[in-house]
Amino acid sequence: MSNSYSPSKVYISVCLALVVLCFRSNVVSAQKKHTAFFIFGDSSVDPGNNNYIDTIPENRANHKPYGRNGFFKDPTGRFSDGRIIVDFLAEYAKLPMIPPFLEPSADYSDGVNFASGGAGILSTTNEGQAIDLRTQLKYFEEVEKWLTEKLGASEAEEVISNAVYFFSMGSNDYLGGYLGSPRMQELHHPEQYVGMVIGNLTIAIQELYEKGARKFGFLSLCPLGCLPVMRALNLKAGERGCFQQANSLALAHNNALNTLLKNLDYLLKDFKYCNSDFYNWLQDRIDNPSDYDLKEGASACCGSGPYGGVYTCGGTKKVATYELCDNAEDYVWWDSFHPTERIHEQFAKALWDGPRSSVGPYNLQDLFFYREMEQTIADVVDTNAENEEIV
Repeated sequence: MSNSYSPSKVYISVCLALVVLCFRSNVVSAQKKHTAFFIFGDSSVDPGNNNYIDTIPENRANHKPYGRNGFFKDPTGRFSDGRIIVDFLAEYAKLPMIPPFLEPSADYSDGVNFASGGAGILSTTNEGQAIDLRTQLKYFEEVEKWLTEKLGASEAEEVISNAVYFFSMGSNDYLGGYLGSPRMQELHHPEQYVGMVIGNLTIAIQELYEKGARKFGFLSLCPLGCLPVMRALNLKAGERGCFQQANSLALAHNNALNTLLKNLDYLLKDFKYCNSDFYNWLQDRIDNPSDYDLKEGASACCGSGPYGGVYTCGGTKKVATYELCDNAEDYVWWDSFHPTERIHEQFAKALWDGPRSSVGPYNLQDLFFYREMEQTIADVVDTNAENEEIV
């Protein structure tokens, strides 16, 4: 073994050091420019788009006690006692709160949220009552034009190609679009219907990819049959516990989504995604709330009837009376359909920097800040250093 001076070693080390410095400089530059955040979805991530459309009372949350925890001065339209998952993700990404697309005079420079309470991946889901995925994609085209006019074509393309695209959608397709529609159940077997939903989601991802999108995040479906509303319906039918048919549909959807993303990862160059097992993550908190410093996993904080499963929160619907718990932080569920801010925050953190064994193949921090690329360069440098010691 020799430790003699080698000009070639010095040259290689200097070159690698310059590569790392240039790479890190580019990362810092990208972070200064920021990574925009585009959100497609339903009430799970709606920041208030439904305030601006003609819809039914069940699809609005711009009234008390929504926003009860005081983070916002007034109810915003979020279906929560406070913030929702994408608010936390924007904060972690060092972005301002992402505005709803329909908010007058909204600035789309850092991204935009197209989500709409009641929306489905299929246009037939709650048709005419929400902004379906197809319409959300059309709205994205308007944002493309807005960015081009403001930044110029080249910089707008850079924003679009560097952005993270987040999807939280599908619950309404199965709860209302299928289980709530005898006609749809008559026309399609469950497997067929899941295929239709995933097929439409595939088209949406491919359309965004063709426009330059490369980084995607997905909130998979929770155990839908364990929503307070579904427990209450199950009890009405003489059964106790979660409504298993809804859970089966959620699991089938998540399995199909996982297969789709693996295929797209193989087929589409530079396609990167973050996916997670939200189903089991939330199921564990529902079944074992005390393990997570929670007190109630089955019933809603706001609602009426068994499990708080009658969707009366806010008193704006046909039934005006409702019950409200003292401390939403003790609960998994805020209302008959939606989790509390605390659950939103916990899962946002899991998506943001969770290990790749549970969130993967990338977590959202990877996608926003290129951590995987920096690690790759570091590995190259470490390997080179080890080789120098051996020579």
